[in-house]
Amino acid sequence: MPQLKIREKLYDYIRYADEKKVKAIYTMVEDKIEAKTNLWEDPSFLEELDRRVDDFESGRVKASSWDEVKAKALALRK
Repeated sequence: MPQLKIREKLYDYIRYADEKKVKAIYTMVEDKIEAKTNLWEDPSFLEELDRRVDDFESGRVKASSWDEVKAKALALRK
């Protein structure tokens, strides 16, 4: 089964499951959820962030301002 379909089924199940089942599911994955939500303590995330900032500051990558991104999106919508 494709991963997207699995996610959709899990989402639908959790949305309508009773409170006891939702708490049980959360208890099973709580450690993983907590580990993922605190990215500022994840060394690999911080290294990647530093690498991207270095790439931007050195000019190796081109970045767009929010106004440029918004304008491109609006232009594509037309």
